[in-house]
Amino acid sequence: MRPAQEMIEIWRGGRVESRHAGHAVICDARAGIVAAWGDPELVIWPRSSCKMIQALPLVESGAARGLEDALLALACASHQGAAIHTGAVADWLAAMGLGEADLRCGAHEPADRAARDALIRAGRAPGQIHNNCSGKHAGFLATARHLRAGPEYLALDHPVQRAVRAAFEELTGAAGFGHAIDGCSAPNFATTLSGLARAMAYFATAREGNGARSAAAARLVDAMSRHPSMVAGEGRACTELMRAAGGRAAFKTGAEGVYVAILPAQGLGVALKIADGATRAAEAALAAILVRQGVLDRGHPAVRARLGAALHNWRGVRVGEIAAAPGFA
Repeated sequence: MRPAQEMIEIWRGGRVESRHAGHAVICDARAGIVAAWGDPELVIWPRSSCKMIQALPLVESGAARGLEDALLALACASHQGAAIHTGAVADWLAAMGLGEADLRCGAHEPADRAARDALIRAGRAPGQIHNNCSGKHAGFLATARHLRAGPEYLALDHPVQRAVRAAFEELTGAAGFGHAIDGCSAPNFATTLSGLARAMAYFATAREGNGARSAAAARLVDAMSRHPSMVAGEGRACTELMRAAGGRAAFKTGAEGVYVAILPAQGLGVALKIADGATRAAEAALAAILVRQGVLDRGHPAVRARLGAALHNWRGVRVGEIAAAPGFA
């Protein structure tokens, strides 16, 4: 196992206050490693970064026929629980003759401040529809309904999860590393970092006319790229960086410092993992790699907000910055 490489530094008062090390890899569609930092064969939990793989059976099975692309983006989302997200999930469930009680993701407060404040003012508790994974779970329900399978769609032996696992293992080339239960109660399958990047490279090179799976992958990438606000939400890195890329790439975060990128113009996939799980460092590291690859301009506000970003205290005084470590990207 190769050691993690220092990627991101937090500066304060002219000194490095914190260092974040991690692992990252860029792969092409032939599973060739184009560039790597740290250990590309590190085995990780991809967490929410693999939601587009989990959504593949939804499209590949035909369950998404006639579905708006905005809902496909939502099926790949870790959303804020804003009205744009919860309203779309509610309408999707209703169109299937289902409701919030059919979800199995659990409830948590929405990250969107306006939605959270509205719940507080109304004296209402958050519901499952506010869960950042409710769009993914609506997609699972749509797939289960299409397959005429039972309601417990999270069971490992359920047809939905069998299809997810088959797609995951085929695209990553990773099998036998086991599974864990994610925050939303869905199975999460382990993979090598290079396997995850290889899967993203598959999405990057997916095209109509190359079979059902390739067409499904291409449609999901297009949906994410064209509806970035559905994938995360205002102020979030996924949304802002995809907007900065102008529809030419798709990015997805995962818990504990995981991030992936799909780069169709270059036919490449990127996967990274910050060793200490820091999301801020993962966003900065991804931005550095995207600048390196020429996907984003270093001066774009969405990049500057995460890489080279000035840190201010509560009085608005500049106290430091976030920077790439020497030698990274």
